[in-house]
Amino acid sequence: MKILALDSSGLVASAAIVEDDVLIAEYTTDYKKTHSQTLLPMLDGIRQMIDLDLHTIDAIAISAGPGSFTGLRIGAATAKGLGLALNLPLVEVPTLEGLAFNLWGTDKLVCPIMDARRNQVYTGIYEFCKEEIPEKESSEHQLVMHSIKEQCAIAVDELVEELNRLGREVIFLGDGVPVYREQILQKLKVPCSFAPAANNRQRAASVASLGAVYYAHGRTVTAAEHEPEYLRKSQAEREREEQEKAAKEAQA
Repeated sequence: MKILALDSSGLVASAAIVEDDVLIAEYTTDYKKTHSQTLLPMLDGIRQMIDLDLHTIDAIAISAGPGSFTGLRIGAATAKGLGLALNLPLVEVPTLEGLAFNLWGTDKLVCPIMDARRNQVYTGIYEFCKEEIPEKESSEHQLVMHSIKEQCAIAVDELVEELNRLGREVIFLGDGVPVYREQILQKLKVPCSFAPAANNRQRAASVASLGAVYYAHGRTVTAAEHEPEYLRKSQAEREREEQEKAAKEAQA
C-alpha cells in the first residue's frame, strides 16, 4: 500500500510517500514562502527523486484541519485535484492527530498546540495504549493512539486547567509552544516537556502513517467530498459579523 501525504495546515509545508511501513521520501520546509509556492514543487521534487509513478499511489492522506485557513485551502485544492485526476480516495487526517502521531510510543500524554490567536490554541489530548493483536498468539502488542480530548479551539488557561485535572505528565509540541510556553509553565501543575526540533512541527510522514491506519479501516472520502475542518470562523468572517452587529446596535 502506497500513501501520498500532504500537510499545509500551519507554517510548515510537507509532502511524503510511505509504502507499507517504509518512509520512501519526505520533503518538509518551514520558511517564509506561501504554500502555493512550495507544495506542488515539493511533490514534483519527490516524484523525480524516487521515479514515482503517481498512478501507483493507493490513496492521498491530507491534513484536514484545523489550522491556517489559507494553508488548509491550498492543501485541500492540491489533494482534491490529484484525487480527481488519478481517481484516488482521500484520507482525512485531523491536523492535531497527525501532530500527536509524531510522538508515537510515548507513555506520556501528548498535547499538540497550534496558535489560534486571541490567546487560544487549536489542541487535543492524546495517549498511546497497548492492544493485543487478535490474530496473533504471541505476546506482540500494537500501540493505538486514543483521544482523551478531541481537537478543538480553546483558551490556553482552559487547556492548562484540564491537564491539571488529568494529573499526568505531558509533552507539548506545535507552533503554539513558543507563543504560550511561559504562560503554560506558570500555571501547569503536572510535569511537562517540549518536543525537540525533529518532531515538534507538522510532518507529512506522520500524516501518511496515520492515514494508512485509517485507510485500512475504510475511513476514506472521495476527492469531491473532501472539505477542510476549520473548527471556527475565519478572522475576516468574525470581523464582518462584529461590524454588522455594531451597525445594528447603532440603528437600534
